Amino acid sequence: MADRTVENASTEVPEMPDILEKVLLFALNEAKDKAEKGEDVIPFTALVVKEDLFLESHPGESAEECFAFARHTVQGARGADAYALCYDGYIETDDGVKDALIAEGGVPGADEGHAIGFLYVEADEGLVFEQEAVYVGSAPNFMVALRAAGDYADDEIDERYREDGEEAAAEA
Repeated sequence: MADRTVENASTEVPEMPDILEKVLLFALNEAKDKAEKGEDVIPFTALVVKEDLFLESHPGESAEECFAFARHTVQGARGADAYALCYDGYIETDDGVKDALIAEGGVPGADEGHAIGFLYVEADEGLVFEQEAVYVGSAPNFMVALRAAGDYADDEIDERYREDGEEAAAEA
């Protein structure tokens, strides 16, 4: 899945909230573990709600459909502190196009999100990943219109998520 443009006009990594950085790295590591086992990396979101982390995959027929499913999930995530959308894609660099696992995400109310990635190459022994994640650039923030998690009453959040850790079937 690679039909996505993330802008990066500078080489400097901007400051981002700790919770966002943590969820982005978590998502990348989850995807990396799957890829190293030879499994397909189906686009997925990781949502941080209170002390919980909710993972949901977003398979689709096209990149646009996957992103639309992810956007719908994230925009309905009242009470979430941050999210990551992770997928297998590529990054255009000065040295050409490089394969990468990419995680982009944001926090409620921020104008834009951020994307980071693990570059990799295919080798005889499997996928070989760079040791450190790279900053890819700014990305759309699916949470731009949401309120901060602390602005929701606990019953509003609990209404959206069941106690067993599964998202409620009802739409937000």
